[in-house]
Amino acid sequence: MAPAPVTPASAADTPAAPQVRQLTVDDGSAGQRLDNFLIRELKGAPKTLVYRIIRSGEVRINKGRCSADSRLQAGDIVRVPPVRLAEKADTQAVPAREFPVVFEDEHLIVVNKPAGVAVHGGSGVSFGVIEQLRRARPQAKFLELVHRLDKETSGLLMIAKKRSALTHLQDQLRDRETGKTYAALVPGAWAANKKVIDVPLLKFVGGDGERWVRAVTSSHDPQAEQAKRSISLVRVVEALPGYSLLDVTIKTGRTHQIRVHLAHEGHAIVGDPKYGDFEANRALARGSLRFDRMFLHARQLRVAHPATGETITLDAPLPPECETLLAALRRPAR
Repeated sequence: MAPAPVTPASAADTPAAPQVRQLTVDDGSAGQRLDNFLIRELKGAPKTLVYRIIRSGEVRINKGRCSADSRLQAGDIVRVPPVRLAEKADTQAVPAREFPVVFEDEHLIVVNKPAGVAVHGGSGVSFGVIEQLRRARPQAKFLELVHRLDKETSGLLMIAKKRSALTHLQDQLRDRETGKTYAALVPGAWAANKKVIDVPLLKFVGGDGERWVRAVTSSHDPQAEQAKRSISLVRVVEALPGYSLLDVTIKTGRTHQIRVHLAHEGHAIVGDPKYGDFEANRALARGSLRFDRMFLHARQLRVAHPATGETITLDAPLPPECETLLAALRRPAR
């Protein structure tokens, strides 16, 4: 549903106060995330404002509380609070940028996202992969993220080119019918018999105002009922001096799932700025190896093609800086 038209006011006019809006979700927006829906509806609104009104509870779906990742259905009524946009819109240009393409057809793009690049703007980030890709492909009628990767994580990222592909792929993710495997380097020796982590996770906002996730291990935890079951499958790929290279396949796609699960087991990911060992990370970044990123890489993706149903398996090799670190760790100490 398009925003209400704005009538230009004369200098003598007093701008009308913004009003609550009730937006009806049409078939074209069904299956879309709430944040993406609002970003498109509130033209010119900073993404930080969109996320703030969602977190505050001012946005409602069918009169109920919701979150940024709530999925919309056709016929849903979305309450949007009065929003007064600044007279001077954010004019920071989004640069056009293509990313390394691993797979592309008329339904889907899979890119190899570099570490340090957000997948979308918001929460202090002006733009990400999706905004840059849209700018690079102005002729594209539809480009939407199928899923997310943390800014610090590199690897395979799916972008739908059709609404039907988006909903089909997201249904697969929701029903755990995809295979997403990540390479992770952790300090210490991972126990080979520790193959499954089935620990619920809970999102919360810390005293610093940042979004965090924690493991919930007791039914007596006062927030146990709000935690979501989360399952990660772990396999040791290589035992290195002082470290373990792991393959982690996620059966659920929770926020920060691998990072929190591995940290919960006492093996926080090397370079993780949020849940990792700050001093060890700093030493690695400032030492001779100069490794200053998080060693988490979405290396393999297995998914049923949204149009043909054929299973496709895609791979993204480890970035050069990760391979360089592994090679250094393999060298015997002198």
